[in-house]
Amino acid sequence: MTSKEEFVTAYTPYQAEISQGILQSIFEYQTMICELTGMDASNASVYDGATAAAEAVAMCRDRKRGAVVVSDTVDPKILSVVKTYCFGSGAPLFVLPQKDGLTDLAAWEALDPKNLACLLIQSPNYYGLIEDGAAIANAVHAAGAKLIASCNPISLGLLATPAEYGADIAVGEGQPLGLPMGFGGPYLGFMASTKDLMRKLPGRIVGQTVDAEGKRAFVLTLQAREQHIRREKASSNICSNEALCAMTAAVYLSAMGSRGLKKAASSCMANAHFLLSELEGLGFVRKYEGEFFHEFVTVCPCDAAKLSTELSRRGYLAGLPLGGREMLWCATEMNTADEIRSLMEEIRSCCSSCPECAPDHAKEVHA
Repeated sequence: MTSKEEFVTAYTPYQAEISQGILQSIFEYQTMICELTGMDASNASVYDGATAAAEAVAMCRDRKRGAVVVSDTVDPKILSVVKTYCFGSGAPLFVLPQKDGLTDLAAWEALDPKNLACLLIQSPNYYGLIEDGAAIANAVHAAGAKLIASCNPISLGLLATPAEYGADIAVGEGQPLGLPMGFGGPYLGFMASTKDLMRKLPGRIVGQTVDAEGKRAFVLTLQAREQHIRREKASSNICSNEALCAMTAAVYLSAMGSRGLKKAASSCMANAHFLLSELEGLGFVRKYEGEFFHEFVTVCPCDAAKLSTELSRRGYLAGLPLGGREMLWCATEMNTADEIRSLMEEIRSCCSSCPECAPDHAKEVHA
């Protein structure tokens, strides 16, 4: 459906009054993002999840509160983009340390709250762990700041939504919502917020109204913003959107429904836990305790990069080496039990010829 030429060639609704089809598709997408995150308003999307996080940070800053705090458990690529945004605007940025793979709330409470604008967390975080969103939200709001939650959209079919644990803004990468992997993109950054922050949402927002004849119609709403007369007060100058990608996400969510999304999320979690149990049987040790969704970190019996390279040579895209013997693993609803068992056989074969994986060494790793 989304490959039809009228969708592929449509960029953005510059002439909104004659772009009703495009506007309706964006409106439906926004509605689904609000249902997914529990938030009150969504924009028409931005370039990718990292851009969405950086734009959300800019939304929270004002004259009285300008300092940005990012948890160290956020994906390093997201943190890099946020740093670039903060460098360009001259905003102070602090990286909150992690403790046992989770955001360290004690470190947050040790900061001077007077100038703090927001805290950006990711849940499930970079290490795969599910953050205590409610406790973090309470601490952030007690300091008078805003909480931005970056999340995996598939996980929201099973886990608490950002709105349920008190986040002010929800952002994330929409690629898991039916978008095929490309050579560097295009991707989809979704953004949604509470009603109080709706007027600060960057980019385009489509609203529903009625025309002169009382018929249902769609418009670009809240237009007196960064693109037009209030440019000097704007926190953003972004105005493009990923309309085709957003439509693809909307089609995916429509086809899946709430039950389908929950089933996909449950499959992700079940497969990841099965993968962990199989790896532990081969001498891999989980680094961080705590609940996880579909990613986790292990300490490998040998150098993680070497193991990943060898498995790649054998046709398996395994975990992401984090340095030394640490590996970040992931399983999704696309993986089967047989595929995981086959991967275990290849790992066993790799380790059988690896001097680092000798039995005596394996005992040292466990100790």
